[in-house]
Amino acid sequence: MRDLSGLTVVSVEQAVAAPYASWRLAEAGARVIKVERPGGDFARRYDDYVKGQSAYYIWLNRGKESVRVDLDNGEDRALLDALLARADVFIQNLKPGALARKGFASTVLRERFPRLITCDITGFGATGPNAKLKAYDLIVQAEVGLCAITGSADEPARVGVSVADINAGTTAYCAILEALLGRERSGAGRAIEVSLFDSIADWMNVPLLQYLHGGHEVARGGVAHPTIAPYGAFRCAGGEQVIISVQNDAEWVRFANLFMDAPALASDARFAANMDRVANRPALDALVAGVFLTITLDEAMARLERAGIAYGRLNGIAEAARHPHLRFADVDTPAGRVQVVAPAAIHDGRPAAAGRVAALGEHDAAIRAEFMA
Repeated sequence: MRDLSGLTVVSVEQAVAAPYASWRLAEAGARVIKVERPGGDFARRYDDYVKGQSAYYIWLNRGKESVRVDLDNGEDRALLDALLARADVFIQNLKPGALARKGFASTVLRERFPRLITCDITGFGATGPNAKLKAYDLIVQAEVGLCAITGSADEPARVGVSVADINAGTTAYCAILEALLGRERSGAGRAIEVSLFDSIADWMNVPLLQYLHGGHEVARGGVAHPTIAPYGAFRCAGGEQVIISVQNDAEWVRFANLFMDAPALASDARFAANMDRVANRPALDALVAGVFLTITLDEAMARLERAGIAYGRLNGIAEAARHPHLRFADVDTPAGRVQVVAPAAIHDGRPAAAGRVAALGEHDAAIRAEFMA
């Protein structure tokens, strides 16, 4: 689907958050011109696992054009100005104030180009005590309290993918689509601000509300759920681990009867209601674990299916890479064609096309000729 065909997006971007937003726009058909520093987006060098290329970069930069711009050079600043004069959307995630010092503050651009939609992505916002911090994903996860509720009982942990960056990029993408729709009605662009902190703080509503209004602090529990039981990973007789989730009291009755083969547990005062089960989780988990250890993986899944309980395998990356539901798309890159995980949305039975990944500065000459003529 090319719903955004005809729109031009200029993105002065690096790392993950802004590239994620602009990639989604490119996937939807927009022309995305990625403005890179002369040495390139540093995400190009995060790793070299994909035919000598960065997995991060291949993931986030499909379907874009690449032009190198040195913002300390007057001619290059003129090029960026010419790009913005014809752009529908401008995205940037440099350090707060960096572009403003070069004459490209979003407030100034919005005055000059009333139809332009600007999107500034920062770590902690443009103002406040943390505004100038280098807001990498781990820093934000730690500051917002996400690490405090992630990990084992003994040690906090970072969520294993860059959720702060990804969510900020997703938030920016959604906000830009709203602004484009609004512009169709009003004719005016708008200024959008998205911070990594705000995007994850929104996800933290439940634990924060539980604390602010109930004084309850969520305890880390690995893959266990802080307020639902039984919930988590249990080891079978052959060593494989199964994840289960008993979501309500009716499911608990079925679980006790059809999986545990222990009808008396269904009405046991320690476990009858969910909050009772949570309060008595150690005793409950010991009983559940004891049953799993006596049966094979196949038998466990058959019993869980019969009881109507949600379950799954606790897969490693190697198992996940072979998962029967994993879809792939072919992508052309400077080092050759590679497979990537296919875009999630499927429109009218067809997934979005996966665009080509450009080499650094691949479109320097063409873009300069087009916009500086």
